[in-house]
Amino acid sequence: MESKIVSELNLKFHPVAIIWSDEKPENALQFKPRKWGCVMSLFAHAAKGHTAVFDRETFGCWGGGVGLGFGNQYLKVPGGIEEFYHFLSTGNHISGMRKMAAEQICNFIGNGLLKEAIHGERYIKSPEMVKKFVESLPIVDIPAKYVVFKPFQDVNLKKETPVITVFLANPDQLSSLVILANYGRGSFENVIIPYAAGCQAIGILPYREAENENPRAIIGLTDITARKNVRRQLGKDMLTFAVPLKMFQEMEGHVEGSFLQRETWNALKE
Repeated sequence: MESKIVSELNLKFHPVAIIWSDEKPENALQFKPRKWGCVMSLFAHAAKGHTAVFDRETFGCWGGGVGLGFGNQYLKVPGGIEEFYHFLSTGNHISGMRKMAAEQICNFIGNGLLKEAIHGERYIKSPEMVKKFVESLPIVDIPAKYVVFKPFQDVNLKKETPVITVFLANPDQLSSLVILANYGRGSFENVIIPYAAGCQAIGILPYREAENENPRAIIGLTDITARKNVRRQLGKDMLTFAVPLKMFQEMEGHVEGSFLQRETWNALKE
């Protein structure tokens, strides 16, 4: 699939199309069933030209299952969802039962994260606030068997329709995407940076925006755990910019005659 935006941005990595499908693509990268993995690591592979696929048994981690749109996988955390509330905040060290749950979590995600499981990632102040955070998420169970990450250039629009297109952008490219997203709206809040896991910022949050008459773009990869996981693959200066199909088409139509073809952007692009 060709794109005027891609042609103008001089991107380092392929944009990634996120597709819901009932057919599994051949030779796609995929986690093993019920084994830990970070969704964003396979996203990075897709940005480098490979196709990746996920289903309800191969989403890598509970948060990844939620982010991709496979329902509320936090309910399947060992010890129950309350243990996840502690994992994201103050930890599971308060009681013997919580420590046991932390150790069960580590059997899945690896002992390298035992300290985080016991002492908490401390990304949200308290378990009670994590509960509010989870309840505010637009958790959804998508009407498809697979979620596919495919390099944008490999998408065949006659056979598949991207739900979301995700750009990997450095600060200059991100700036241009923000301008373009607002270019034809007559308003200034058409891009948001929510607090979210890396996979949520390319999955369920833009999925929700796709349902709106005037969807917004989502800036992501502000999840520092995800950033740590993909730094070797993507470097340290990339953020994601996730755009629902309707907004992508709108932005495509605004390239001609815009700032992307003027001197200021050309100077930055060089």
